[in-house]
Amino acid sequence: MNRSLQALGTIALLSLGLCAGAQTITLTLKPPPDLKKAAQTDTGSGKSAKSTTATPAVTNKPALPDVFDGWVAETSPRLLPDAAQADTTNAAALKEYGFASGVAQTYKRGNDTLTILALCFGDLSGAYGAYTFYRQNGWPREDIGTGAASDKNRVLFWKGNTVIDATFSQITTSSASAMRDLAKQLGVPQGNRGLAPSILASLPQGSLQKQTTHYALGPVGYTGSGGVLPAELIGFDKGAEETVTANYDLNSGPATLTLINYPTPQMAAAEETQIRAYIQAGSKAQPSWPAPLTASDQASLEVRRAGPIVVLVSGDAIPDESHKLLQMVHYDEEMTAIPQPTESEVAKTGQLLLGIATICLIGSGAAILLGLFLGGGRALYRIARGKPASSVYEAEFISLNLNK
Repeated sequence: MNRSLQALGTIALLSLGLCAGAQTITLTLKPPPDLKKAAQTDTGSGKSAKSTTATPAVTNKPALPDVFDGWVAETSPRLLPDAAQADTTNAAALKEYGFASGVAQTYKRGNDTLTILALCFGDLSGAYGAYTFYRQNGWPREDIGTGAASDKNRVLFWKGNTVIDATFSQITTSSASAMRDLAKQLGVPQGNRGLAPSILASLPQGSLQKQTTHYALGPVGYTGSGGVLPAELIGFDKGAEETVTANYDLNSGPATLTLINYPTPQMAAAEETQIRAYIQAGSKAQPSWPAPLTASDQASLEVRRAGPIVVLVSGDAIPDESHKLLQMVHYDEEMTAIPQPTESEVAKTGQLLLGIATICLIGSGAAILLGLFLGGGRALYRIARGKPASSVYEAEFISLNLNK
């Protein structure tokens, strides 16, 4: 029996050790972090872009190949770390778009010459904006990169965070294919740097003249790309984030939509009031109306707000059509759920204590069962030999047989 008690004590101590060990193990466990993916958008078509082939790694320094489609670099590339070196006239606009660096290179193929200016920007939005700044309305569209246009022997296209401005000594039937080959070698930024401007999703697509969209991130770029309103009225210095201007072919005449994105709906409401007052002032407005407003039918001028976006319609379309175009602008607010822990700290502590109690009960139960098994087995063995179940009452002593 003493041995049984010792066995029970030993098992109880082991149970307590298991409990303490379980507590230590549980406290050292950590859940793995959540992972998130960012989707990319093709601004040329307005649809999500899915790449099926590997693309080169993208950096803030454009790298032009030494040879592509038969064109061989004639000189060493000229690096352009400053916007003024890339374009002295439009350096301020390039800085607004987030100019990072540039490179100029001259190529030869036979007797033909090709001069390429590659401009690299901080993200996709900056490259798209710079492309729309340089591309003029009416330039024929080309199927190169993400978006492209041409003007005689000049080809302008963009892909990822890079804008390519190429000038041929003469245009041939293979000029476009050469530019497509070059575009394949340009990288595409990933993550937030590869996202298209969200304001483009609010542009109505019906009757839109595809090659007239201009995207701006500052007053110089907005004015230089033919902005309808005075730049100081937009409020870039007050928090305006981006603008987009686009032309439409309506049945009664051409119309222009101007969309201005502000950080909050409250700020947009305040700016909407100022822009409406400026339009209503007419010839008395200060500053005076720019040429695009002066050339518009005043009856068709209208302003409204959609969430944080202020919309202005101008042009020569009749008021009814202008109003319908204005009402087609819609803002969808995207609510992003912040990942929350599935269990509170209180619940985790409760589960920890419950686990400890369960392990202790299991250990204690095992000790009792083991004690009953060992003690009961010994009692049955003694009964089978004709002895009492317990040896407590047996007097065990040594006797001497002195009768002999």
